[in-house]
Amino acid sequence: MVDSYDGIPVNHDMQTVAFYNLENLFDLVDNQLTNDNDFLPTSVKRWTPKRYDNKLRKLSFAISNIGRKETGKHPAIVGLAEVENAKVIEDLITSKHLEGYDYNYVHYNSPDERGIDVALLYDSKAFEVLNSETFTVMLFNDEGLPDYTRDILLVTGLLDGEKVHVIVNHWSSRREGEKETEHKRLSSSKKVIEIISSIRLEDEHAKIVVIGDFNDEPQNHSIKLLVEGCKLYNPMETLRSYSRGTTYHNRQWNLFDQIMLSSNFLKSSNHLFEYFSANIFDEDFLKLFNGPYKGSPFRTYVGKKYKGGYSDHFPVYVILKK
Repeated sequence: MVDSYDGIPVNHDMQTVAFYNLENLFDLVDNQLTNDNDFLPTSVKRWTPKRYDNKLRKLSFAISNIGRKETGKHPAIVGLAEVENAKVIEDLITSKHLEGYDYNYVHYNSPDERGIDVALLYDSKAFEVLNSETFTVMLFNDEGLPDYTRDILLVTGLLDGEKVHVIVNHWSSRREGEKETEHKRLSSSKKVIEIISSIRLEDEHAKIVVIGDFNDEPQNHSIKLLVEGCKLYNPMETLRSYSRGTTYHNRQWNLFDQIMLSSNFLKSSNHLFEYFSANIFDEDFLKLFNGPYKGSPFRTYVGKKYKGGYSDHFPVYVILKK
């Protein structure tokens, strides 16, 4: 592991908003209601206390350093994907590299078949939660039966006193094929458009941040529909390149993890947050350092094989500045 970015002065007029897919952060307990059998000490993957603690330590180190180069401090808000329950989030915020901060969280159990949820971590000194709720995306399989996926989480709060709405997403994967599953992500996109419309009915000048693992690229239809339909700004459009992304699959980079902002973050105004910069947090310590997949995310598992890394995704973040 690298040394932390000590010595960088703290910028009090800046805050980091991040998103991180943690790749199967499961506890060690068998939940009869979800499909968590891969992640038990007795499973083929041998998900032991030692491995669990190692993952928590690594993830907490990564999270504590997102945006630190620019701001001199840990992120104010971090959207999470692939957490099993509230317990794993508790274990994360009390683990080695986060226990010194005032992190709290918002989490609801969702109906996802794998038992993975989204959540919001926040520094309670920087962000005060006013309200939170979840929205279910109604999907159906080929037989017309419900196809359960992650709920969408909306958290409204005060970031250094300024009201912002954060919408956390983890849209349906492409596992059965990109085209075959596109309708699911379009359903999620339309649900987010609905959420934003209802926020704007109450406050047309609402400041909104949409974060998540969308399992689609900035140029895909589901994202374009959302960005254009809600007049959002997507700084991630310029970050993806042939050699850079947030997740690596079939020898190709994808930028599925994104952060979008309502366009009023681009207007200059006195003492209110504005968009400053966006980036992929792809520091070297998060990458494989040798072999044919050198430079790709250092994962916890590849198939059933334990590798001891962080996640199969890099985090993304935006810096907001007053």
